[in-house]
Amino acid sequence: MQLNDKLLIGKSDDKELSILLNKANRHGLITGATGSGKTTTVKVLAESFSDAGVPVFVSDVKGDLAGCAFAGEASESIEERLKKLNIEGFDYKAFPVRFWDIYGELGHPLRAKVCDIGPQILSIMLGLSEAQEGVLSIVFQIAEDEDYKLIDLKDLKLLLQYVGEERKEYINKYGNITSQSVGVIQRSLLALEQQGADLFFGEPELDINDFIAMDNEGKGYINILDSQKLFTNPDLYASFLLYLLTTLFEKLPEVGDTDKPKIVFFFDEAHLLFNALPNYRLKRIVQVVKLIRSRGIGLYFVSQRPTDIPDEVLSQLGNRIQHTLRAYTPTELKVVSAAANSFRANPEFDTEEAIKNLGTGEAIISFQNEDGIPEVAEKAIILPPQSKFGSIDATSRNKIINNSSLIGKYDEAVDSESAYEKIMALMEEKKKEEEEKQRAIEEEKQKKIEEKEAEKKKKEEEKANKEKNAMKKRITTTAVSSIERKIINSLWNKIFK
Repeated sequence: MQLNDKLLIGKSDDKELSILLNKANRHGLITGATGSGKTTTVKVLAESFSDAGVPVFVSDVKGDLAGCAFAGEASESIEERLKKLNIEGFDYKAFPVRFWDIYGELGHPLRAKVCDIGPQILSIMLGLSEAQEGVLSIVFQIAEDEDYKLIDLKDLKLLLQYVGEERKEYINKYGNITSQSVGVIQRSLLALEQQGADLFFGEPELDINDFIAMDNEGKGYINILDSQKLFTNPDLYASFLLYLLTTLFEKLPEVGDTDKPKIVFFFDEAHLLFNALPNYRLKRIVQVVKLIRSRGIGLYFVSQRPTDIPDEVLSQLGNRIQHTLRAYTPTELKVVSAAANSFRANPEFDTEEAIKNLGTGEAIISFQNEDGIPEVAEKAIILPPQSKFGSIDATSRNKIINNSSLIGKYDEAVDSESAYEKIMALMEEKKKEEEEKQRAIEEEKQKKIEEKEAEKKKKEEEKANKEKNAMKKRITTTAVSSIERKIINSLWNKIFK
């Protein structure tokens, strides 16, 4: 609930626990065991920001957040909680929602150009090794140097094939390009296509400003990324969230301190962002988290345990909500202890024991005060959401999508001229040149064969003529001798008659 410049999230006895809007971009953390109430807390936060005119982006892993689009209904348990919290003026209401889906099935399609994703994030999607990522980076650099526009996967696949075939031409300038690495990348791209993720790459690409929108009443839109299917591929899910994080940082201008955030992002299952993350990538994320608040952006990480988040990131999260953690083993007890120690101690209770004994919908809360200092930990009950609990039916979802002002903007993929067409033309030209070269070689071979045949024929003709002349000479000589003999015989006969 929005109250003045505060977002009321929970209450501890008569003490209201609220996020100050001008401190909301100091980021936050929501943690707790499965079933402890994290999703409800995210819902309450999203609704409160929306009421305050702050757009929200949230990934919906279970489909439970779609109900934000419809007003909630009174129930015995909710009314009991409101009475316990002594909340007045609580309204059940709907919030402006936009649905998104990288597969284009349960929301507006989300697309990005391959060149905008970049080799680092794409390497995470493909599960590449450091050496394979190096080859992919070379391919991207070749694309940039030779003006090959990498829009969709067919562009990248064809460029990989071309670079693989012509790698000897590139090695001296760019470094080693092994056929093995090229083959691994090609097979990984094929696997990504088979998962349907190729739908994410292409145009029209997402305009990040479409997330930063308000309805006619001044409420911020709650942008819900349907992640039920996406989450079955954790690497793709994490990579997409990283892409959004870096895109926000790179494309939105600095605004300094503001009265309220321009937009707030909730990253559910945030541990996936940091799984097996190389140190150089982690440094980049830490840098983005530190600096992105100057763009007026608040980041809220949602995960089961605070230890899922690297310490360098945790230190940047000023607003914290800790739901119950179940601890039975020494390792789990250490996690609870670490969570308790991340709060300013409250002398009225033992934070560590409180975390282990919280009920569903209860949490340990600490928000930043006006001076930017975290308040002492408070044991509190989270407010109920004002919108509907749970998922919605397909008809209701489609109605919201079809009535959106964005309908038609992203629906149809556009296949504009890009690297594929340029490389195909180049390969066709090289093929023709090769064919011409081969034809010239064949013609030269044929010419030599014909010359040899002609020479052979000439020699045979000369030999035949020589033999003919010799025979003619012999015939002539033989003929003359016969006549002469006849004359001599005639003369002889006359003399001696």
